[in-house]
Amino acid sequence: MATTRMTQTALVRALAEKAEITNKQARAVLDNLSAVAVSEVKKNGVFVLPGIGRLVRVERKARMGRNPATGVAIKIPAKKVVKFRVAKAAKDSIVPPKAKKEKVVKA
Repeated sequence: MATTRMTQTALVRALAEKAEITNKQARAVLDNLSAVAVSEVKKNGVFVLPGIGRLVRVERKARMGRNPATGVAIKIPAKKVVKFRVAKAAKDSIVPPKAKKEKVVKA
């Protein structure tokens, strides 16, 4: 199954086609959207793309880890990471939820 991912150029072309604008304008929209997303996450810790999901800055606590080569315990310091949380509507349309099984009650 050799499926190809959508490239940035293909995304720009698709946006331009749907919005009926030029490729140059579509690329500018995409560049500005990514710039706004990065600045909002830096400033507020979250950026929401309605219907798709949210980009969130998360604080990771310090923890103990293990060096896989030697097995020696090491201290991993606390740090900030960025995660993307997919919106429920997008997730359900991509991967439909399983139907809940009904419990059979014996009388």
